[in-house]
Amino acid sequence: QVQPVESGGGLVQTGGSLRLSCTASGSIFSTYRMGWYRQAPGKQRESVAVITSGGLRNYLDSVKGRFTISRDNAKNMVYLQMNSLEPEDTAVYYCNAYGLGKNYWGQGTQVTVSS
Repeated sequence: QVQPVESGGGLVQTGGSLRLSCTASGSIFSTYRMGWYRQAPGKQRESVAVITSGGLRNYLDSVKGRFTISRDNAKNMVYLQMNSLEPEDTAVYYCNAYGLGKNYWGQGTQVTVSS
């Protein structure tokens, strides 16, 4: 079983940067598709960025050019570098691991961007 654990959220001003980290236990981490999702108050959870086991990346249109997802399989880590943050990026960010037909979610980390 894979248990993602996020860290790195916080409060930042508009235009600032944050890096989210996620560690996920499991010896087959490298085979999982990893992703970052977010949920703002009153809104549905949405996919922000995903990275496949082969390194292919996909991004939400509104974060393209500002956010970068990466993974380090040797450390069982996935990262989300967020630059040029906007108030609209304020949400709880969740790390997701998907593999063998199952989804695993972290507990979430709050990101707040002040205007």
